[in-house]
Amino acid sequence: MNRHTPLTLHVNGATHLVAAAVDTPLLYLLRNDLALNGPKFGCGLGECGACTVLLDGVPTRACVTTAKVASGREITTLEGLGTRTALHPVQQAFIEEQAAQCGYCLNGMIMTAKALLDRDPHPGVETIRRELSRNLCRCGTHVEIVRAVQRAAELLAAQAAAQAAALPAAQSAVHEGVRT
Repeated sequence: MNRHTPLTLHVNGATHLVAAAVDTPLLYLLRNDLALNGPKFGCGLGECGACTVLLDGVPTRACVTTAKVASGREITTLEGLGTRTALHPVQQAFIEEQAAQCGYCLNGMIMTAKALLDRDPHPGVETIRRELSRNLCRCGTHVEIVRAVQRAAELLAAQAAAQAAALPAAQSAVHEGVRT
């Protein structure tokens, strides 16, 4: 018998209390209860990657991950990466490289690429291909997707360099304020 249990989901920086059967797929709660449509229902078997979310920073198939497993852990969906006016560098790179045709696989590709670049800021082409190999793309934009991940690595490196350059100026301003 599937009784509903109160579960706490930490999604994109917000906490949500939901009532669901513990074996409910996380994907259903994200899409139906929280109206987050980045993760897509593809195969329902954890094979295609369309439903990928980051669970504590690790790419995870939301269609085969239960609500109980996800409860209390940090969940990031595509919507949690950036906004329409402030895209995450991975999202920006996918747009710049035109790495989409139908777009169905993009959620899984972007979320997997984000996790890869968090672990390895400068992956080689073979590493990128290996990491993305479990995400199915039927449109054939594989070359553009690999280029998008490479571009995202460049954008993230430029962003980190800009932040590092700004840090001494900010620290200097703080010290100047202390002296006066």
